[in-house]
Amino acid sequence: MKIYLHTGSNIGDRYEQLEEAITHIEQEIGPVTATSSIYETEPWGNTDQPNFFNQALEVDTDFEPIVVLDKIHEIEERMGRVRTQKWAKRNIDIDLILYGDKILKSEKLTIPHPHMHKRNFVLIPIMEIAGEFVHPELGETIEELYIRCDDSLEVIMLEKE
Repeated sequence: MKIYLHTGSNIGDRYEQLEEAITHIEQEIGPVTATSSIYETEPWGNTDQPNFFNQALEVDTDFEPIVVLDKIHEIEERMGRVRTQKWAKRNIDIDLILYGDKILKSEKLTIPHPHMHKRNFVLIPIMEIAGEFVHPELGETIEELYIRCDDSLEVIMLEKE
């Protein structure tokens, strides 16, 4: 199954954190088949913190969504993430954004990610690798969702190192 993950980091070596996350994702969840550029983005929600580096990943997995979520949390913990408060600064954040065209709503997991269509820092990287993907609930492509998004926070593509 083709899934889309979104990674972010705003403390420590942000490039290195994103690279390490890809290594763990490939070992634990499945091969990464596409990566977006890395983007520097303003923090969303709690704005009194450093800017993030964000990246979208297309991953091929055989695991069910809840197992993917559990593996994501294990990777974050292994990388040293400590959950203190919602939208706090963090060395790594990995979100399951889309799981094929599956729709799931449970206490533990909602897919598609319930806020993806409201956040440029999620839409822009995913649009780069899957702009024509149709959101299973909203019936619009990622590109169309981006065009209609009213998020005004800056998302800047970084040059490759």
